[in-house]
Amino acid sequence: MGRTIAIANQKGGVGKTTTAINLSASLASKGKKVLVIDTDPQGNTTSGFGIEKNDLENTIYELILEECSINECILNDVIPGVSVIPSNVNLAAAEIELIGIDKKEYILKKEVDWVKDKYDFIMIDCPPSLNLLTINAMTTADSTLVPIQCEYYALEGLSQLIHTVNLVKERLNPNLEMEGVVFTMYDSRTNLSLQVVENVKNHFKQKVFDTVIPRNIRLAEAPSYGMPIAVYDPKSTGAEAYMRLADEVINRKDV
Repeated sequence: MGRTIAIANQKGGVGKTTTAINLSASLASKGKKVLVIDTDPQGNTTSGFGIEKNDLENTIYELILEECSINECILNDVIPGVSVIPSNVNLAAAEIELIGIDKKEYILKKEVDWVKDKYDFIMIDCPPSLNLLTINAMTTADSTLVPIQCEYYALEGLSQLIHTVNLVKERLNPNLEMEGVVFTMYDSRTNLSLQVVENVKNHFKQKVFDTVIPRNIRLAEAPSYGMPIAVYDPKSTGAEAYMRLADEVINRKDV
């Protein structure tokens, strides 16, 4: 059975979407079958795979409102090995429309259970807030992967997120684990990046990935071309970093 990983951090601009796109593409390039679920109304993961998000008949919004089946909203093999459940701005209204719905924290899980066995990995890109969409991602997931930017306030947001993960584990999904923390936008020339890495490692010893994602121009350019970095520039330092991260995720089965 495949593993479902929620990529979450309530802070914006920390590399969640970049990680969702590029880790998924890297896993696929290593022969894994991957489903990416975009649960962010901004739909950046969707457009990062070159999908025209505003022209779609069925998205995660229709899925959550039970207006389509999960198979009807999966876009198969947008790149070899990666299928996508897309999102767009319509999703912003979902939280209001779900008021009063029974077991609304489990809507996504109920749908994903139909297809979970078809994939080696299901990656869920969460919105930059701890809302009902993020809770749905965490009740669906086996683990949470947390990208954090190498900046001064990184640890503050991380503590809050881990508190949320623990609450979800306690009340909604007893199987939820921490997949690990991955550092993004790392600049080896600055003391601050080094300090943040050391600080977080001291707090979360076994839960920090060895791979660090560097600041990389090619990595920043790739989404505007609708391509993962592994397709856009496979020899860039950003592509090589996500390949190493994919190896770690594949080999992290017993964590």
